[in-house]
Amino acid sequence: MALAFTASWLAACGGSDGGGTAAPQASATSNLEHARAAHARYQGGPQQRLAPQLSAAPAPAPEWAEGVTYNTGALVSYEGTLYEALVGHTAWAGTNWNPADTPSLWRAVGDAPAPGPAPTPAPPPPPPAPTPAPTPAPTPAPTPAPTPAPTPAPTPAPAPTPTPDGTPVSRHGQLKVCGTQLCNSSGQPVQLRGMSTHGLQWYGQCVTDGSLDALAKDWRADVIRISMYVQEGGYETDPEGFTERVGRVIEEATERGMYAIVDWHMLDPGDPNYNLDRARTFFTQIAQKYGRQPNLLYEIANEPSGTPWNRIRSYANELIPVIRAVDPEAPVIVGTPAWSSLGVSEGSSAQEIIDSPVSAGNVLYTFHFYAASHQQEYRDELARASQRLPIFVTEFGTQQATGDGGNDFGSAQAYMDLLNSRKISWVNWNYSDDFRSGAVWKEGTCSSGDWSASNLKPAGQWVRDQMRQPR
Repeated sequence: MALAFTASWLAACGGSDGGGTAAPQASATSNLEHARAAHARYQGGPQQRLAPQLSAAPAPAPEWAEGVTYNTGALVSYEGTLYEALVGHTAWAGTNWNPADTPSLWRAVGDAPAPGPAPTPAPPPPPPAPTPAPTPAPTPAPTPAPTPAPTPAPTPAPAPTPTPDGTPVSRHGQLKVCGTQLCNSSGQPVQLRGMSTHGLQWYGQCVTDGSLDALAKDWRADVIRISMYVQEGGYETDPEGFTERVGRVIEEATERGMYAIVDWHMLDPGDPNYNLDRARTFFTQIAQKYGRQPNLLYEIANEPSGTPWNRIRSYANELIPVIRAVDPEAPVIVGTPAWSSLGVSEGSSAQEIIDSPVSAGNVLYTFHFYAASHQQEYRDELARASQRLPIFVTEFGTQQATGDGGNDFGSAQAYMDLLNSRKISWVNWNYSDDFRSGAVWKEGTCSSGDWSASNLKPAGQWVRDQMRQPR
């Protein structure tokens, strides 16, 4: 995706835990690496792997400067070298994301010609507008009572799609949280296993009848996470269109008796309150249309970052009642600090969540990990937190936090052993043919429509094997 590094990323990378306590210097370095990795992991479209060719005699490029927003493909000069921007971003003052030190953002393309003038720094983005209080309706003046018109009959709500027999939903029914576990309609702990789509704006073509049949029948998945980005070319560009896309995947999952996680995939800005009004609208519409079905879970904040828990908690306390007003029974999944690492990636822990959980019940908390990057420290925190909190791993990979690079199946298996022993539900990132190693299908699979296991990358083979293990 073409992201802009906002002030929330700066806060995450500035060595503070968001609560006024200085984090260790090592954590600040880790934060910056995690932010860059998140950028790389979520970029959409295989075309971004290939940089456009430059002409033999490039025009003079401006000197790189902090405080400037650079689009993908922008050229700058820095210390005598010409660099090209790999992703759109803002070089926030104080971060020193200069081209020589940030290979995830820039690539060197040759010696710099004579530099042009430095660009004018872009003004900082405006803060999100506060949510306006509802305006009370004026009291109408009394008028003579007219002859009442006949009241039209209300439009009946659409009947829910029937659940096929012998499927995850027919076995477990309406899910609910009991203690620290996700439970079935009878109150017995269950573990869901499944896959996350990539961004619908980039890889919607990978979500087809054939691919979902393979996921439900061959992979034996219980759940699909429908990843709908908010920014990055997602919901904010076409709210109605993306709501309809999500609805179609919900219907496809329902026809196969699978659970569906409706993933509000906020990423940048990292404070979910920035999109609170959009979230209210979106989740109300989804709940009104599909809330009578027993197979929905609502994930209301994918990966908050640079934002303290009290801000995330405030957002959840505002949004959950909106959903519950329409769909009172479905579980809600709440994102956690530091890219849903329970705070670990920003030098914190789950203790603040344990001490001050969200107000509503029937709630789970997210944990995300990438096994090659997030090792024993993260597993230890997950083990500790899962004894006090209901956890749902709505995203993980076997590779680096970029979603690319070599797989660490040993570390991934250590996570899997822990998840299975605690009956913690999990979803793998991602069900597409993106070029990165974290996409389960080989490139070209989605266009070919051949969903046989021979088209899986190594990570896909490993995840499919894990999913098919006895529950």
